[in-house]
Amino acid sequence: MKITGLNLDIIWKNKAENFNIIEKELQNQEADLFLLPEMFSTGFCMDASEVSDRNLESLEFLKKMAKEKNAAFCGSAPVEENGKFYNRMYFVQPDSQVEFYDKRHLFSFSGEDKVYTPGKERVIVNYLGFRILLQVCYDLRFPVFARNNDDYDVILYVANWPEKRVGAWEHLLKARAIENLSFVFGLNRIGTDGNNLFYQESSHCFFADGKEISQKSGNLVTAELNLEELKDFRSHFQFLNDRDSFSIEF
Repeated sequence: MKITGLNLDIIWKNKAENFNIIEKELQNQEADLFLLPEMFSTGFCMDASEVSDRNLESLEFLKKMAKEKNAAFCGSAPVEENGKFYNRMYFVQPDSQVEFYDKRHLFSFSGEDKVYTPGKERVIVNYLGFRILLQVCYDLRFPVFARNNDDYDVILYVANWPEKRVGAWEHLLKARAIENLSFVFGLNRIGTDGNNLFYQESSHCFFADGKEISQKSGNLVTAELNLEELKDFRSHFQFLNDRDSFSIEF
């Protein structure tokens, strides 16, 4: 499976312009799965009542792109539903089948927990034979939530993780890959947001041994994921068999 992530300099609170940039950047690209950053249509914004989708704008854009590219599209967007706001990560398949994950761990340091509602489910999607765990930004700091119970092969993290803390982002991505014997693809935004936070290029894809397997060209980050290679690695290093048992309360 080929995954291509877009290091997007998100235009603050401007959905139409962000949609336009994404279309242009991916115009001549081919992949099985395209990955977009956290809140790709607005930036990581706490003005939820102003920016949140009420008419599924971001989802409709993803469905349009998935159909045109004959590929899956994944990214998160602010959404209003039943009077509540969610940081919602969509996974849209080429046939318009939609699955989503609402960000569980809200970033209290920025007040996200005061504005958005946390998700109540851990979500794994199946695509091209891969079992894919969906995660958003701050989720990365909570390894119990992402612990592999032998139920996934890939973790996707989409983020707005600023440069001043980027060391933690990069170390934790690699740690999640090693401890869970899985592929981990972490896509971060670039540029400067409306809060004057700067985001450096820091997207990566790691194999289960912690080796970087992504390649970068311009604003694109691409990785080829080989499921048989992962199965062989897990068969040889059966560390998951020794994991602790636990349950998570929501």
